[in-house]
This record gives sequence, structure tokens and C-alpha cells, in this order.
Amino acid sequence: MKMDMWKYFGITHADHTVMNPISLAKTRELIELLRLPDSGHVLDVACGKAEFLCLVAERYHVNGTGLDLSPFTIEEARTNVSARDLSGRVELLHIDGSEYRPDRGETMDLASCIGASWIYEGHRGTLEALIKMVRPGGLVLAGEPFWRKEPDAKYLEMTGIQADLYGSHVGNVRIGVDLGLSFLYSLVSSDDDWDRYEGLQWQAAERYASAHAGDPDVEELLRTTRESRDAYLRWGRECLGWALYLFRRP
Repeated sequence: MKMDMWKYFGITHADHTVMNPISLAKTRELIELLRLPDSGHVLDVACGKAEFLCLVAERYHVNGTGLDLSPFTIEEARTNVSARDLSGRVELLHIDGSEYRPDRGETMDLASCIGASWIYEGHRGTLEALIKMVRPGGLVLAGEPFWRKEPDAKYLEMTGIQADLYGSHVGNVRIGVDLGLSFLYSLVSSDDDWDRYEGLQWQAAERYASAHAGDPDVEELLRTTRESRDAYLRWGRECLGWALYLFRRP
């Protein structure tokens, strides 16, 4: 993709509340199960618009730190936090998550990275990094794709995804267990969750292109979005899954 990656995601995710293929209702369901302690601290790596952090802070008496590298998304996150009067409890940092080091290690009550395991070079690396940030008894939450069935070679070619980039649903759970974590819960995206997540991107790109015909990136925006749409409708909807995985550090 020739256009700026962050601009592309900023445009295509303009209408997303949570920037991953899971519904807001399921996100709230998971938050109810966290049972975080009063005055606890939560870290969300690649926090997007900080919706997850805001929901957690509204449900529990905790403080939160959100990290995001996108200059577009971090501004939306700040607006979201401010509008909900949470600026005193939710800190947002425009930073690469891989470079973040908490003031004190192993102190978080919850460390999460939802849909951005590329920061730590995969699901295993993500869990390993988050484990180092939570206290004993603390929670680790990761959002990760998985193959529902073997992907078609044409799908891999069209999307540029390597077949070994993702594992299976049970494999994602097993990685956490093998690292010594206790597996607590998972939420898997439905077809409807995926259709909403993907469809919002298509319409956002088309509307942006219509309203910004003079933007030199419009041609690349539409080409990339339409190719992604076609790959999803033809193959991705059947072969690619996504889930939230909640673990507890012993």
C-alpha cells in the first residue's frame, strides 16, 4: 500500500466504536467478567479509540493507560476520554507499544493487546510481553485471529497473509496455557461481527472518496479497500476467525 498506513486505517475505521471484529455487547460482557479490584491499574496496548479503556473505567474504580502509535486514532481516543470525563483516570500515550516500559514491572491488574499482536511479533510474543506487566493473580487479555479452516492459496496471495501467521482457536488457547497462564474465557466473533467490522470499512472508504475527490490517495484507498472486500467475501468470511482470550497469571 502506497498511502500512509495510519491515514488508511483512520479513514476506514472512522465509524468503528471498537476497532476489531467483536460487538460492543460482547465487549461489555467480557468486561463484566474481569472483576477488577478498586484502585487497580489497567494497560491497553494499541488502544485504538480507547473505547475498551473507557468502558472498563466506567465499570470499575480503576486507572488506565492506553498506548497507540496512530496519530489519527490517538486524537480520537483523547476526544473520547475527555467527552466521558475520564481524563483524570485514563492516561493516553502516543507511543509504539513495544517500546513501552511501565515504571514498575508486574504491577498491572490487567494488561491487554486486542488485535495488534504484530507489535510483539505474534500471539506468543504478545502473551509473553503482557505477562511481564501484570501482578501475580493479574489478568492478560489478547485479541487474535485464527484459521477456521485451511485458507485458500488465492486468498493468501490476494491478501499477502502467510498461512503460518495464525494458528487455530485451540492453538491460541494452548499457547497461553503452555506459558503458565490459566485460561479463563474466550469470546469468538460471529459472522455478523465480522460483516459489521468489514462492511463499515467499505462504506467509510467509499464515502471519503466521494467527499474528497481531490485527495491524491483516493485511488489507492479505493483499490486497497475493494481488494480487501473481495477477498473477504470470496474466502475470508469462511476461513478467518477472531477471538478474545482471557487468561490469569498464577
